[in-house]
Amino acid sequence: MRNYRYVARDVRGSRREGLTQALSSNDVLGWLREQGFTPVSVNEITIGTEQAQMRSHTGKIKSADLAALCWQLTTMLEGGIPITTALDTTAEDIEQLTLRRVLEEISTKIKKGKPFSECAAEFPKVFNEMCCAIILAGETSGNLASALRKLAEYFEGRDKLAKKVKGAIAYPIFVFGFIVLIVIFIMAFIIPRFRVIFDQIGGELPAFTKGFMGFYDMMRFNLHYMAGGVLLVIIGATLFNKTRTGHYIFSRLVLGLPLFGKLLQQVFLVTFCRTMATLLAAGVSVLEVLDILSTMSGNDIIKDAVKRTREQIVEGSNISLSVAAAGFFPNMVTKMIQVGEESGSLPTVLERTSDHYERKVEAMIATMMALLEPIMIITVGMIVLVVVLALYLPIFTMSEVTK
Repeated sequence: MRNYRYVARDVRGSRREGLTQALSSNDVLGWLREQGFTPVSVNEITIGTEQAQMRSHTGKIKSADLAALCWQLTTMLEGGIPITTALDTTAEDIEQLTLRRVLEEISTKIKKGKPFSECAAEFPKVFNEMCCAIILAGETSGNLASALRKLAEYFEGRDKLAKKVKGAIAYPIFVFGFIVLIVIFIMAFIIPRFRVIFDQIGGELPAFTKGFMGFYDMMRFNLHYMAGGVLLVIIGATLFNKTRTGHYIFSRLVLGLPLFGKLLQQVFLVTFCRTMATLLAAGVSVLEVLDILSTMSGNDIIKDAVKRTREQIVEGSNISLSVAAAGFFPNMVTKMIQVGEESGSLPTVLERTSDHYERKVEAMIATMMALLEPIMIITVGMIVLVVVLALYLPIFTMSEVTK
């Protein structure tokens, strides 16, 4: 397969350009004509700058990309522009090549008579079940722009929440890495120099220094065994996690972690309430909503809770009692759902509930950051203190003997 850069014009005369792979330039020309484009130029490119640029704009599609896409489509549809024109125009403005090609293919399929929801469902890595369900509900109700607006707001909120959670997780990883680097620097550069000094001086070392140097020797001579042991534990845990029992045990352990387990629970509650509110407001049925929610978490405990909720509803129970019977959701969620059912405003109540739990997530992240800063300072200070005492005690002892 060879790489080609093409330039073409669509039926309205708008310029279209991009990258593609084919056996020959004739194949590219044929493909362009099949898409309804008029080829202007097709040039073969070599592996290098062009491919590097292409790779930089491909890969996983982020929530921010989908939010921007939905906002642009919403604005154009509300302005009376047809969906195919909106997709073509949006594709021209998108730098993410994967998403651009998906939009171009969807536009082509819609022009051939297929509905938007059916076309979107053919690209599950871009448009998940939730997207397709909301788009289908929008098409059925005749208000696709409103459905896309709900999707845009949802993806925008999810992107903000994901950034907050990633920041909360990245900070302790940075702290731990910083401490490890300090320990490695001390063991590799500081302690060996003092060992040479101690050997040259001779004499009896203080007990604290002896113990410290003994620990250092144990770490130095057994480091490969320790690294191998850690690697075996990681491999064993990864393999065990792939089993049904192992994944269930790890799911429970993760939710039981101090601070982080509680944070993950709160994050899921935000996702649960906001997703349910968005889908119900778009006209998706409750059972379909719960089917979609069961796929939005990799944690077995959370999945089982959502599935139990669905089973209770199938048996005839209302939503609030089913959520309470699942045994995972806090009382506030149950009470708010009950209020929403009784008042007939469940989507609005769920949206407010998700806002409440999002504020709790923000407060929890702020608390974690406030705790980690002094912990980091104390830990680094303790390490430095132990090293200084162990390495300088012999010098203090010698000075006292000299006096």
